[in-house]
Amino acid sequence: MLLAAGSWKRRFSFPVAAGTVALCMFAARTARAAVELPSCKTGPGASRPADVYVPMDSWMYPAMDRLHGLGFADTAFLGLRPWTRRSIQRMIEDTLQDPDLPGNAQAQGIVAAMQRELGDEVADNEGEFSYACEGMYSRLQGIAGLTLRDSFHLGQTLVNDYGRPYQPGFNTVDGAAGSVEYGRFSLYARGEYQHAPGAAGYSPSLVATLGAIDDAASSTVYPTIPVYATLPAGPIGSTDVFRIMEANLSYRILNHEISIGKSDHWFAPAVGGAFMYSDNAENIYAFQIDRTEPLYIPLLSRLTGDFRYEFFVGSLKGHSEPNDPWMHVEKINFKPTANVELGFERSVIWGGEGHEPITIKTFLRSFFSTTNVSLAQKESTRDPGARFASFDFSWRLPWLNHWMTLYSDSMIHDDVSPVDAPRHAGVRPGIYLSRVPGIQRLDFRVEGVNTDPETSRSNGGGYLYTEFIQIQGYTNKGYIMGDAAGREGKGGQAWMTYHLSPRELLQVSYRHQKNSKDFIPMGTTQNSFDLRMVKRIEDCVEVSAEVQHEWWKAPVYEAGEQNDTVATFQITLNPE
Repeated sequence: MLLAAGSWKRRFSFPVAAGTVALCMFAARTARAAVELPSCKTGPGASRPADVYVPMDSWMYPAMDRLHGLGFADTAFLGLRPWTRRSIQRMIEDTLQDPDLPGNAQAQGIVAAMQRELGDEVADNEGEFSYACEGMYSRLQGIAGLTLRDSFHLGQTLVNDYGRPYQPGFNTVDGAAGSVEYGRFSLYARGEYQHAPGAAGYSPSLVATLGAIDDAASSTVYPTIPVYATLPAGPIGSTDVFRIMEANLSYRILNHEISIGKSDHWFAPAVGGAFMYSDNAENIYAFQIDRTEPLYIPLLSRLTGDFRYEFFVGSLKGHSEPNDPWMHVEKINFKPTANVELGFERSVIWGGEGHEPITIKTFLRSFFSTTNVSLAQKESTRDPGARFASFDFSWRLPWLNHWMTLYSDSMIHDDVSPVDAPRHAGVRPGIYLSRVPGIQRLDFRVEGVNTDPETSRSNGGGYLYTEFIQIQGYTNKGYIMGDAAGREGKGGQAWMTYHLSPRELLQVSYRHQKNSKDFIPMGTTQNSFDLRMVKRIEDCVEVSAEVQHEWWKAPVYEAGEQNDTVATFQITLNPE
C-alpha cells in the first residue's frame, strides 16, 4: 500500500506538509556528501565498492518486472528479491547490449529511467567514505468502516504493508532512510513514526472462539485461552510509535552481501503474495548471506544455468507459545534458459522458551532434518521444528514475442518439496501480460491462490502456516510473514495498469478471498476494489493517491455484510 521512496543515492524524498517544500529543496542540496579517504584496496581488484538494497516498495521492481516481461533483463531473478542497486545496474547494462532494445520504445523508456536513477554506481564511492539521505516520505490515510487485520484467522484489509498498524479513522506514516558506505562496508537504515487510532478490537467471546481453534490444533490443552499477538483482543489503544523498518550492516565480498539487521525479503515471482516470505509482516532481525549476482558453476551451469541463493536466520516476536522462537530460511534459484527460472526454498521455525533452547546444536538439528519424527520427539527438546518448503517458477513464453509470462508459487508443510506432493501444497499461480494488444502502455496480471489443499490435516486451519507446537505459526508480531491469504483460504487478484511513464501509472485492481467454514465458523468472505494513481510533477515531486473499497462477511465477528473505504495520499520530493 505504501509507495515509499526507494534506496536511491541520487534521490531524496521528503514529507511535504504545511509549508515544508522550501525545507525539502534546501535539504536536497545537502543530502549527500563524500569525503575522500585512502582506498581500501590491498592490490589490483582486491576491493569492491559497498552496496545497498533497494526496498521492496520501490518503483524499480514493477518497472523491472515489466522490462523482463517485454523480453529484456534476461539475468533478473524474479523469485529472489530484494536486489541491490549494483545488481539492478548490471541488469540494465546487460539490457543495453540487447540488439532488440532500439526497436522497443517502452523498454527504452524504462532503461533510461533506471540509468537516471542509478547513475554511475561504481564511480560513486570507489575509495570514498560516503553518506546519503536515501529517502523521506509521508503518508496520510483515512479509513471509514470496520476493517480486518488478522490474517492468521479472519483476514486483512490492507496486505503487504510491513505489518503497519491501521484502524478506522486517521492514520499516518512518516519515514526517513539513510546510508553510509566505505569500501566493502555499508550501513542502511529506515525508520518510521506510525500513528493509528484506538479500536474496540475482538470481544472476549470471539477471542475464546478463535483461541479454541488454535488450541485444538496444538499439542497442549490450555485451561484458559492465552491472549496472542495473532488475536487483536479489545480494547486496542491508539498507536504512536517510532519503528525501525530496515537497519542492516553489510560487508560485500565475492558478489555476496553478508549482513546483520533488518532487511526486506520477497521470495516469489508473484505480486499479490509470497508463501515463504513477503513484506506482509514487519521484518525480523537476522544474520544473512545473499549471493547478489548470478553464479556460473562450470559444467553444472551448462545444464542448470546460473544460480542465486540466500540464507538468513533470526528471531520472531509476538509469540507466547512457545515464547521467542527463531526461524531460518534457505532459498536457491537457477535459470536453465533466459526465459525459465526455478526456485526451491525451505524454512524452519524452531526453539522457544519452555520448549527448546536456541543453540548451534538445535539449529543444526533443524537445518538437516528432512524426515517426519515421532510425536514424543516433537514435544521434547529434540524437536527439529516446524518445517515448510516451497517451489516457484516463472516462464516467459518465447513464441509469443515475450509478452506473456506464466508463473506460480507453492508451499507445503512437513514434506521435502511441493514437487513431490503437489496435492498437499498451497499454490498461487499467475499470468502476466506485459502489454495488451493494441494498447502498448497497458499491462494485465491475474493470480489465484489456494491455501486449503486436499489433506485432512488442513481442516481446522491446522496445516499451512501453523503447527501444533508452534501454535502462533508463521507470524511475526501477529502478521503472517508469507501470503496474507492465510491458513485455509481461496481467492484471486487481478491488476490492470496503464503506464503513463516508467515512474507514473494508473492502476485498477480487484481482490477476492474466502476462508473455509471448517476453519472459521460460518467462514469469511472478502472482496475489494482498488484504484491507484502515481504522478510525477516536473520530475521532482511524486504524488500518489489510492482508494480501496472493501465489502466483507465474517459472521463470527460481525453479523451481516460490512463495508470499509481506505483513502491514502502520499507525497514525496525527488530532486536530482
